[in-house]
Amino acid sequence: MHFGLSETQQTIKKSAKEFFSAECPMPEVRRLMETEHAMDDALWKKFAEQGWTGIIFPESYDGFGLGIFEMAIALEEMGRALVPGPFISTVLLAGTVLERAGSQEQKQKYLGAICRGEAKSTVALLERSGSWNLDSVMVRAKHQDDGSYTISGDKLFVTDAGIADFLLVAVRIEDAVALLLVPSDAPGLTKTLMPGVDLTRRLYQVSFNKVNVPAANLLARGPKAREALEAALDVACVGLTAEMVGGMQRLLDITVEYAKTRKQFGKPIGTFQAVQHQCADMLFLLEGARSSAYYAAWMLSENDPGAKAAVSVAKAYASEGYRDAGNKSIQVQGGMGFTWENDAHLFYRRAKASELAFGDATFHRERLAQIIIDK
Repeated sequence: MHFGLSETQQTIKKSAKEFFSAECPMPEVRRLMETEHAMDDALWKKFAEQGWTGIIFPESYDGFGLGIFEMAIALEEMGRALVPGPFISTVLLAGTVLERAGSQEQKQKYLGAICRGEAKSTVALLERSGSWNLDSVMVRAKHQDDGSYTISGDKLFVTDAGIADFLLVAVRIEDAVALLLVPSDAPGLTKTLMPGVDLTRRLYQVSFNKVNVPAANLLARGPKAREALEAALDVACVGLTAEMVGGMQRLLDITVEYAKTRKQFGKPIGTFQAVQHQCADMLFLLEGARSSAYYAAWMLSENDPGAKAAVSVAKAYASEGYRDAGNKSIQVQGGMGFTWENDAHLFYRRAKASELAFGDATFHRERLAQIIIDK
């Protein structure tokens, strides 16, 4: 691994920073938070025009053809700008599942639509157990005489389901985990908004009441379905971790700026050693998270056998690091950090939601231990 960005990667980072800071300034983020789905179709179209919606997918599906490491670079800048919308759920989760599990025809139709910005999607995986372990999938799809499938049950905490054109639903067909593509307007499918701490991303309960799915919408079943889901969760984990790094950077910037301007006893509070220690700790957490996120992205891009372990290390570290950085930011700013006008609490909300997404630190430490045992 080269500890530095290539010229192309530096260009991507600069382009992403300029684009997301221009298109998603904090007043716009706050405006989108107040909308029904925390996203804007015009903004999504701009994402597609810039190639972000197809960044990691082949050009044969109208993608941009870049790698996971380049994706992580872009996601860091998204996190710095607190970009709302369904990027992770549509591109990283659903897109990767389609690429790994779909037939050529399914990929041309559905993955191509995602790359062109014509469709949004998400993966419905979690159930009442709240576990990201694929063995926890219990919602069943019954095979009908005409070859179709009927789904009944509930999926919880489905990100961006309210704006998805179709959902990729993890189910059990007999004893095997399978993936079914379900149009969002399918008869018997209902979506209910769930409360969430991150106001820039919506969570839904998706209920299936004997929803009929044609046989042609089966993506994969058994080992292939598991492999696709596991790959998608790893890619989404790396992308989310990189996004968390960007949020930590923004929190540090906000905190340092406040420490420079807020005065006590006639001096900026940044001159006090106790405040300096808090900022130094935030920097320590940030650089550790950045290093682990970039390393995990590189390992995935190289298809290294140790990639899964690197992903879990990065997610576990960033999950606690981002939250701790939020704690320290608000501690330095005092009561001002809790006010609605201050942006720090919005990043703190994102930190807590991101900590739980795709498994918290405890989940990934247990996964890491299992990886070591299996060796």
